[in-house]
Amino acid sequence: MSIRQEITGALKQAVKTQDRLATSTLRLVIAALKDHEIASRANGVSQMVSDEQAIGILAKMVRQRREAAEQFRKGDRTDLVDREEAEVSIITRFMPRPMDPEELARCVDVAIVECDALSLKDMGRVMALLKTSYPGRFDGAAASALVRKRLG
Repeated sequence: MSIRQEITGALKQAVKTQDRLATSTLRLVIAALKDHEIASRANGVSQMVSDEQAIGILAKMVRQRREAAEQFRKGDRTDLVDREEAEVSIITRFMPRPMDPEELARCVDVAIVECDALSLKDMGRVMALLKTSYPGRFDGAAASALVRKRLG
């Protein structure tokens, strides 16, 4: 079952149970997926969003909501912080399990070996390999810091 099908099924369930937050959040996710498909049609590609692309879209939505929650926290708007965090928890249900720090360290070491990376000049290649090999499964900042430490 594709991520899109899982989201559609969850939306149907949210509508049945009258879960307003889940319903609105899942509708936003589906709209973001459709927007991506429409944008790709403008580039001459007419196809459904792949699971890898969907993971990227979901990760972007999670990042946006976490940034918004942080801004609301600074503005002492706890009601809006709670809503953003609730939306994050709904969206992350459809994302792959994130790597723990030890697993990330192993993946970084493997990527460095695969890229024959020797210095910080090779960091971009290592990060690109990580992104394609493990989409949506790691924190980019943590991986970047680890790669920098290993190559530095």
